[in-house]
Amino acid sequence: MAVAIEVSEESPQAVACDALVVGAHSTTEGGFDLVAPGPAVDEATEGHLRGYLTSAGFKAKLGEVVILPSFGHLVAQAIAVTGLGPAGTAGASEVRRAAGAAARHLSGRAVVASTLHSAVEGNGAAAAAEGYLLGSYRFTAYKSRAGDHKLERVLFLGSGAEAIERGVAYASATALARDLINEPGSALTPELLAERAVELAAGANLDCTIWDVAEMSERGFGGILGVGRGSANPPRFIQVHYKPPSAAVKLAIIGKGVTFDTGGLSLKDARNMEEMKTDMSGAAAVLGAMSVVDQLGLAAEVMAFIPATENMPGPTAIKPGDVIAHYGGTTSEVLNTDAEGRLILADALAFASQQKPAAMVDLATLTGSIMLALGRKCSGLFATDDALAQELIAAGEAAGERYWRMPLFDDYNKELESETADIKNIGTRYGGSIFAALFLKKFVPEGVPWAHLDIAGTARNETTTDEVPKGGTGVGTRTLLEWISSRAGA
Repeated sequence: MAVAIEVSEESPQAVACDALVVGAHSTTEGGFDLVAPGPAVDEATEGHLRGYLTSAGFKAKLGEVVILPSFGHLVAQAIAVTGLGPAGTAGASEVRRAAGAAARHLSGRAVVASTLHSAVEGNGAAAAAEGYLLGSYRFTAYKSRAGDHKLERVLFLGSGAEAIERGVAYASATALARDLINEPGSALTPELLAERAVELAAGANLDCTIWDVAEMSERGFGGILGVGRGSANPPRFIQVHYKPPSAAVKLAIIGKGVTFDTGGLSLKDARNMEEMKTDMSGAAAVLGAMSVVDQLGLAAEVMAFIPATENMPGPTAIKPGDVIAHYGGTTSEVLNTDAEGRLILADALAFASQQKPAAMVDLATLTGSIMLALGRKCSGLFATDDALAQELIAAGEAAGERYWRMPLFDDYNKELESETADIKNIGTRYGGSIFAALFLKKFVPEGVPWAHLDIAGTARNETTTDEVPKGGTGVGTRTLLEWISSRAGA
């Protein structure tokens, strides 16, 4: 059950709730400053709030939460003080993280009242709404018991609380992406992912077209068909289209949709296969973003493309050394069948380019190399256009998602030269994420601004942190929405 975010005109001292959340900034002296209306709440407790925090060693570090009883000084049963970090650095991202941390700590309470949004002017309410919803996210579809999560409502108190709709939309889009990522591979085959896309489109005022094997064969989608050959579950090519009457720009977003990746005949070991249901995180982010574009009223035409397949070592699986012909005619030599994401994205990029978008962005859990380079808290960004790269970095900052631009060195292309085909699908041992991006670039015509987001490290969280629980993160969903919004002039 989704947590309800509501606006209340009640005062912090008088609101009836299980816990009242107030914010605090850390100081250079190692102490804390309560953010308004925190001082008034402290006064209502006759100074007991500040005294307790001091005795508890509270430093107001970002995401730090201390909960204490109100002892009858307030109508609220308890007070939760959440750290926002130093005042000079606190912005929307900090409010989002603090709200997420508060949601986790208060998951056993049904009704929470919050003033965190007042710490930031303008977009504080949207960020706080995102944080509470993202921090309270749970995937319990296969749990016989859902646990002790009781949070039902969060009441936003005070001025500026009205602008929560955008945050709720962004969070619901991310939650949808997380749900898809967390589904077992058996429950989200390419056909079932396509069915989910059709259902989503029907409820979100979108057009949706699904191509099966026959239709892809007719059009020459050799990359998707080649990777899908080893699976009993046939691939699909999913197209979702949003075209409002007032569209000012046409954009394309592409998501890798490998619903389970064994590596094919270049088989992964058991440990590296455990998380491979998440190899469709790019597709999940794209569908999540598309689910709310109409709700947000964005004045941009958005075309979404998802090549969906499994990568399995069946009797007809593609073999190392095989050559496949992609959409548009370019051929590639497959030397490693576990480098399959670029093969299916190649078809999608070539097809999307022909739709003449003003810019296109793909998201993919593409390479382990990007994790070696950037760790698990930053995604790699490759781009043929400087302005597009800066737009996406800015969109990521606004969304609380971190990207680092990586190079597309022209002289590295030599390592992808094939004696048999136009290009081979892997380069040398080092620089794997760059070689993967250069492979994709081969299928993007000159003059089409393109960016590739390698989210292999960030698509799954190993431990719960602030607004991001363990499991599928839905990374990229909010970045896409911020980028589309900026292009649409919203």
